[in-house]
Amino acid sequence: MKNTFSYENKELENSRIKLGETVSERFGERQPLCFLHSFGCQQNVSDGEKIMMMLSTVGFGFTNDTDEADLIIYNTCAVRENAEDRVFGAVGNLKHLKEQKPDVVIGICGCMAQQKSVCEKIKNTYKQVDLVFGTFAYNDLFVMLEEIYSKHTKVFNIEENTGIICEELKQLRIDKVKATVPILYGCNNFCTYCIVPYVRGRERSRSIEAVVNEVKALVNEGYKEITLLGQNVNSYEYGFPELLREVDKIDGHFRIRFMSPHPKDATNELIDTIINSKHICKQLHLPLQAGNDRILKLMNRKYSVSDYMKIVEYARSKSPDFCISTDIIVGFPGESYEEFCDTKKVIKEVGYYNIFSFVYSKRKGTKAAEMEDGISDKQKGLWLRELLLEQRETAMEINNKFVGQIKEVLVDGKSSTIEKLLNGKTDEGIIVEFEGDESLIGKFVNVKIMKAMNWALHGEIAE
Repeated sequence: MKNTFSYENKELENSRIKLGETVSERFGERQPLCFLHSFGCQQNVSDGEKIMMMLSTVGFGFTNDTDEADLIIYNTCAVRENAEDRVFGAVGNLKHLKEQKPDVVIGICGCMAQQKSVCEKIKNTYKQVDLVFGTFAYNDLFVMLEEIYSKHTKVFNIEENTGIICEELKQLRIDKVKATVPILYGCNNFCTYCIVPYVRGRERSRSIEAVVNEVKALVNEGYKEITLLGQNVNSYEYGFPELLREVDKIDGHFRIRFMSPHPKDATNELIDTIINSKHICKQLHLPLQAGNDRILKLMNRKYSVSDYMKIVEYARSKSPDFCISTDIIVGFPGESYEEFCDTKKVIKEVGYYNIFSFVYSKRKGTKAAEMEDGISDKQKGLWLRELLLEQRETAMEINNKFVGQIKEVLVDGKSSTIEKLLNGKTDEGIIVEFEGDESLIGKFVNVKIMKAMNWALHGEIAE
């Protein structure tokens, strides 16, 4: 279990050394194993990779089997109710494992754990859980585990701290082709349906230098696609277009994506920066959420449909085929069918190549949770189906435009539908399937598009 890793931060390094010694004493020559699963968004996956890196520095290995694990951690999401249900179901299934292996340590962390009501529920109902910590406590992981191992106690840590970003917490990246780089944490928007500002705190931005250095290092390591992350990336404190321009100066053959911008902060400068760049993907994920001004106001989105359309019109004036994707919430409290139809009109007018749509999920602690909601879940489900059927036609129209073109595709892996096919994505983020050798996975390949479907393109390797 010898490890040469060390942190410059003395407090962090001392706690790492202390836990490392305890781990060595506890497990001897046997390497302890951790099972870690991250639910939800890419930011959660990034946080999970930081936890894995920390654990690796004190001797832990990793397993995909909870039965083999000495430490089990569920890194949770709080955006929708079904994500919480999945976590509680998974933790409930560990009750028998804890009875068979009393020494296994079970932990729950992340956005869901940051909520006081959830923490109390775990404490009172899920006695098999030893560790609960929220989104502000990653820096304290060494200290928390040391306390559990040395004092044979349980630890619950959901206190908000000053929100200082610890740049020393690196990620143990599983994917060797695509990487995520957080540029800011937290959110100041307080959309009435969203729990994120309450569980991740106010916005804190990393420095331009720190972000650029991390991206540069990833490019040097051979990563082909890097996604900049933030709850609202374009509210980045030091200027998001400026950051993009600095990242774009890095030499190499790679792509830059980002998730997710907020329409109220999406400027013409941002569009110009994307279109004039070498590495930034020529597409924009621009969450609409609803296509009716009254509903947008109830959501506290701080823009109108007209404001949103001005962004789209400017992008299309600069590049007529500029690809835009979006998020839509169906059945927000008080939404009428006529107002839902307004959203369908915007979808048709914009011409999105992809839509991520969800039925409204009530989140306790948000303002929307207190609003009257007279729409049945069944009705919301029918509206969602209606929206998706209409989007299929729009996606088919957009995808047909690519037929006959040669597109550069970053190959992700084997197709999930047809075994002999590979799949990857274009610069615009559109899925492409084609025949090819598995040695192409992780590489850029030029593919001639031969056929369009509503969800993907089919092609063949260009000569």
